[in-house]
Amino acid sequence: MHFADGTVPADYRHYIRRKILFLVAVTTLLGLGIITALGQGAASIPFSEVLRTLVGFSTQPRQELIIWNIRLPLVLTACVAGAGLSIAGAAMQAILRNPLGSPFTLGISHAAAFGAALAVMLLGATGMQNTEIAGLGMAGSTWITVAAFVASLAAAGVILLVSRLRGSTPETMVLTGVALGALFTAGTMFLQFFADDMELAAMVFWTFGDTARATWGELGGLTAVTVVGSLYFCSNSWNYNAIEAGESTARGLGVKVGRTRLVGMVVATLVTAMIIAFLGIIGFVGLVVPHMVRRCIGADHRFLLPASLLAGALLLLASDTVARLLLSPQVLPVSVLTAFLGAPVFVGLIIRGKRI
Repeated sequence: MHFADGTVPADYRHYIRRKILFLVAVTTLLGLGIITALGQGAASIPFSEVLRTLVGFSTQPRQELIIWNIRLPLVLTACVAGAGLSIAGAAMQAILRNPLGSPFTLGISHAAAFGAALAVMLLGATGMQNTEIAGLGMAGSTWITVAAFVASLAAAGVILLVSRLRGSTPETMVLTGVALGALFTAGTMFLQFFADDMELAAMVFWTFGDTARATWGELGGLTAVTVVGSLYFCSNSWNYNAIEAGESTARGLGVKVGRTRLVGMVVATLVTAMIIAFLGIIGFVGLVVPHMVRRCIGADHRFLLPASLLAGALLLLASDTVARLLLSPQVLPVSVLTAFLGAPVFVGLIIRGKRI
């Protein structure tokens, strides 16, 4: 960009304006989506009544109970989880300079599944009743959540340790993550082979990502981690742009590539591990959404990161709402829907584009 007579070129102003309009449009859609989702369910509530309830002017206690105690935690959890997974995926893809960067690529999701399966087996070995184990899995057992979180961090720790020994290159991180994913998958299968019927059911059920597992307290923790992580990623957007141009270029511009890559991976892992540990595995959001947004506004991380955050929240909110209504009164786990939608969309992006 060149400044002529101290004025910003018209092309650059158009470039920025288009991205800002995209952010405004996604933010508006997200706000409308939240209000619409709050009105959908077994008891349908009109759009205007949802607004009146949210601002405290509702005269119907039943609607207040449904919105504030049942639907609002689900809706906000879907938004926070989608935002966190999406911006962490965008950051991983930038840090690794790899379009396949995601919790799945790095083995974090597989590690969480192994931790949850191990907790189910150990709780059974300590004499806890099988029915309680299944119930804990459905309600988000504290121990299962802790075990999944610790296993996720352990996987990230191994990746970082190998990176310290062999250099923090994208190839080292991705290949280590692929190996860990295979290892944790084998460990989970080993535990499942020796599990009884109820333990096996609890292990499999935990892998179904579901936003209904989070309480208000857990939602607060997820929100805090997602906000802090997002602020860190956005504050490093310029560094990610420099790394995207090549490591030599980034170093020439004064970016400490190795440190930026390691710290970014730690933060992205913390965000994804918290979400997966509390909600289960929700695939494809962190992988697909950054690519969809990149198609719309380009790869400038100053706009790509916040746009991915908003688009991820919108996508998971829409998926969660459809999953609740599709087989009503049965509730389909949102992870099933994201996988069904994410895989064809990603293949479509690969076929239509020259570069993902």
